[in-house]
Amino acid sequence: MKTKNNNSRRQFIGALALGATASTVGVLTNPIYANSPKVEASIMNDADDWFKNVKGTHRIVYDGSTPHGGFPIIWNWAFYLTNNETGTADTDMTAMTVLRHSALALALEDRLWSKYPLGEVFEITDNATGKPSLRNPYYEPREGDFPLPGIDGIKRLQERGAMFCACDLATKVYSNAVATKMNLDPKEVYEDWISGVLPGIQLVPSGVWALGRAQEHGCGYIFAGE
Repeated sequence: MKTKNNNSRRQFIGALALGATASTVGVLTNPIYANSPKVEASIMNDADDWFKNVKGTHRIVYDGSTPHGGFPIIWNWAFYLTNNETGTADTDMTAMTVLRHSALALALEDRLWSKYPLGEVFEITDNATGKPSLRNPYYEPREGDFPLPGIDGIKRLQERGAMFCACDLATKVYSNAVATKMNLDPKEVYEDWISGVLPGIQLVPSGVWALGRAQEHGCGYIFAGE
């Protein structure tokens, strides 16, 4: 029975991945998005202004391309921890994590994780149950969500000055694939996902766009995926 369930899960993920890949061109040429320049311009302008918040002597950007067991968040926390230990205050540094590609889920609220089984979609397990997570374990982590106690989640790191952004392009592609798989309206699902981006997380045109902007603002680059 366990083998059968595992096979079904792999088939679902495989089908979704193929759908996401195949739908990329369709999403980018869909009139729903192509004919909404005001929305795109707003995202672009807000995102460019957001990068003005980068501050301090020490600046780093983490390329979170996959969930990777929460490491795009863990390494952000580690930057603050070890800089504090070597005499740098939170106010004199910036750690940014760009959540793109399949790490997009880390930027979304619990409501969406439950509604669109994002734990299953993005292969993120709830350590307490051993099943696909129905909540975002990295925003306000519970005991056991991270491999070690005391690691700050996204919300606490934001309070310390850390910056997080989410890829709009990945949002379009994955929401489209999920909508197709669930027989839902892609436009409505995309808008629902946008409304469910966690507080303080900036939507950016694409993750790779944000990585370029971060380096232009003096951030060193570290890959945080797998």
